[in-house]
Amino acid sequence: MTTNSLTTSQGAGRAGDKVFSGAAMAAGCLILAVLFGVALFLVVQAIPALTAPAEDIQGGNGFFAYIAPIVVGTLIAAVIALVIATPVAIGVALFISHYAPRRLAAGLGYVVDLLAAIPSVVYGAWGASFLAKEISPAYDWLATYLGWIPIFEGPASATGKTILTAGIVLSVMVLPIITSLSREIFLQTPKLHEEAALALGATRWEMIKMAVLPFGRPGIISAIMLGLGRALGETMAVALVLSSGVLTASLIQSGNQTIAAEIALNFPEASGLKVNTLIAAGLVLFVITLGVNMIARWIITRHKEFSGAN
Repeated sequence: MTTNSLTTSQGAGRAGDKVFSGAAMAAGCLILAVLFGVALFLVVQAIPALTAPAEDIQGGNGFFAYIAPIVVGTLIAAVIALVIATPVAIGVALFISHYAPRRLAAGLGYVVDLLAAIPSVVYGAWGASFLAKEISPAYDWLATYLGWIPIFEGPASATGKTILTAGIVLSVMVLPIITSLSREIFLQTPKLHEEAALALGATRWEMIKMAVLPFGRPGIISAIMLGLGRALGETMAVALVLSSGVLTASLIQSGNQTIAAEIALNFPEASGLKVNTLIAAGLVLFVITLGVNMIARWIITRHKEFSGAN
């Protein structure tokens, strides 16, 4: 290669770097601008509901009295989903990455990814038409024998469309997200770490506890928080599965509601101040999701000392 051609190649490389750098910066700025625009729209549209007289808001006790039970219902459904999905997802991810034969692992990985592509309305239809009916006898049993526990207090819903059913459906929906991300994190564990643990006489499970899980901790937290975001914002599945009503501590009675389902069910027929009230509810959900992401980033930062970069 001559000197001129080498110089030309280097010049083209620098130009390509500048173009890519500019495009990446523009994409980052565009994301921030869109996020700021959404936040500004929500705030402006929510102001009438936040400043309106209490008697003009649904329920007659003001916006915060209206939104508080819905926020609690949203958090309950999301927590139920994570409690059910997280251990199952991590177990499936570990099986695919460290226990299953390679051919079987590849097939299972494709199946898990396919579950993530199923529309939420399909999960909602499955939960409303099949799961709610099949799980209703279990609710009767819980109310009969464990009704002294507030979360299982009866009478149980005859239709099975409860916040617990909604949480179970949400857990199925977030399961492939947490599983896929956790699997990819586990596969990135340095082989030298795994081989060193095995060479010291550790069993496969001991090797996973000493090498794989500590390495993947930040990634697992990220996957869980991403699943939490999906659970917090899910609309159609919850709207189909949950018989909404007043806030109740029991998970097997009819009642409770989530912010996303409240907006989806009422927005088409809303007008005037009701529209502003629902947008204000969306602002609350926006703030909750932003807070969850910030907490997740803080947790990951605290535990990044044992990461792939180090």
